[in-house]
Amino acid sequence: MSLARVRTIILLAAIGLGVAAGITPAAAARFPDTVSTIASTVPANGDVNPYGVAVVPASTGDLHRGDVLVSNFNAVSNLQGTGTTIVQVAPGGAVSTFATIDPAHLPGPCPGGVGLTTALSVLRSGWVIVGSLPTADGTSATAQAGCLIVLDDHGQVRETFAGQGINGPWDMTALDRGDEADLFVTNVLNGTVAGNGAVVNEGTVLRIRLSLEHGRLPRREETTVIGCGFGERTDPAALVVGPTGVGLDEHGTLYVADSVGNRIAAIPFAATRHTADGTGRTVTSGGALNTPLGLMVDRRGLILTVNAGDGNLVATTPGGAQVHVVQLDSSGSPAGAGALFGLAQAPRGDVYFVDDATNTLNLLS
Repeated sequence: MSLARVRTIILLAAIGLGVAAGITPAAAARFPDTVSTIASTVPANGDVNPYGVAVVPASTGDLHRGDVLVSNFNAVSNLQGTGTTIVQVAPGGAVSTFATIDPAHLPGPCPGGVGLTTALSVLRSGWVIVGSLPTADGTSATAQAGCLIVLDDHGQVRETFAGQGINGPWDMTALDRGDEADLFVTNVLNGTVAGNGAVVNEGTVLRIRLSLEHGRLPRREETTVIGCGFGERTDPAALVVGPTGVGLDEHGTLYVADSVGNRIAAIPFAATRHTADGTGRTVTSGGALNTPLGLMVDRRGLILTVNAGDGNLVATTPGGAQVHVVQLDSSGSPAGAGALFGLAQAPRGDVYFVDDATNTLNLLS
């Protein structure tokens, strides 16, 4: 069946649910479908496998508003969990290395060292926070808990957050209130390595509240488990599969890409709840989803996910209707498999995304 036919069937099936969710089918149909390459994400040291994507919200230090930060998961050796760089890409394509993190000179604990994941956020105050899920040799057998690494607006590492539930931070989004911020972090190493490839239902979503006082380092105030019991497993190709992308809507609902469950989950009252909501409510499952990884909520409230199993992006309404599918990568066999990870909102409703197959930052417009 052609991709165009798939799009039509999904859209027609979604009409009632799309309206119920406050997004009309006509609005959902007006979706970007042109892919263009902005720049290579490979820095001077040769790091590859771009994972995290975050748009700079305000100019400060070496950060320029509207630029895009991209974290690399692999070193030049192509071993997973060994990448140490964050590159900064201007919308016009100019690229610079924002940070190269030395595992031997971290200012705080980070069990296992540095292997930068999709967990990447930039706060308005200029603090950059990135997750580390490190390995010694690129295999899941040597994966360790890692940490969150805090950098200033010049790309200098200033502190780390480890422990208290941080165990393989895989993806992250942030709610920035100025004087404090909530980090919503998925974790994929809770019993996973010991499971040796079997599914272990111990993946978590943490809310980490930070105090952001002017002139002081961010301070970790409290950590709350708001989601638990997500499936996770080691994988020879992907290193680890578990709860990945997270996105927060304007109503305070956190959406989670449940990769093992092949579904999108919703956790309500994410910024205020004091207890875990288990694996959340299922928004949608199956259909065009094919091991969803990266996730974001766009300006219209659509939930956008990218698949690990193929090169497609899927747009879903909060009511659960899968209303649009766009192919972002068709390389390899199966087409597009393993190519997509992080994504972020670009100006005018466009979407930034990284392509691991080509080591590039791209624009869907």
